[in-house]
Amino acid sequence: MELKQKGSEANVGGFKQLMVAMRWTTAADFDLAAAYETKEGKQGLVYFGEKGDLNAFPFMQLSGDEGVGDKGGKNEEVMRITKLDDMKYVWLMCWDYGRVKDGSAARFKDSDVTLSLLDDTGTSHDVTLDTGDMGNVAVIATIDNTSPIGARLINTSKAGTLKGLKKLQDLMDIINE
Repeated sequence: MELKQKGSEANVGGFKQLMVAMRWTTAADFDLAAAYETKEGKQGLVYFGEKGDLNAFPFMQLSGDEGVGDKGGKNEEVMRITKLDDMKYVWLMCWDYGRVKDGSAARFKDSDVTLSLLDDTGTSHDVTLDTGDMGNVAVIATIDNTSPIGARLINTSKAGTLKGLKKLQDLMDIINE
């Protein structure tokens, strides 16, 4: 299913493993990351500096870091999620590393960033970044796990600007704007 417009959503229900792949060919050092909030209110971040763990909390793990040095071509970063039981929300985001460092606007509008989610049953969801907003961080999608009938995937498409990533609260402020 394609979630092309901001606000569109799909059920992602129960799964044993969810693979999130962010792909781009644009010459930019984009990074896939996931901020999360547990049902107890704990917040955290999985990104290239803290790749996570599939077998222990937070039950998500990033594959690596691609496009370093604004390298164009077939870039892909993959994050796997094996358990959402303790999560209230997971925000899947992309940032332009070089632009976050200096606080300038990213190249999202001129990029071809795509986000694909594939579960262990073969169900796939593609989320298109649908924002003309300026910024260097984009919250592409939200996994909302607050409903008793299962998790929902929502095209969030929200951008914000950071100058450096000093603390998690800076990202949370963009998510909660």
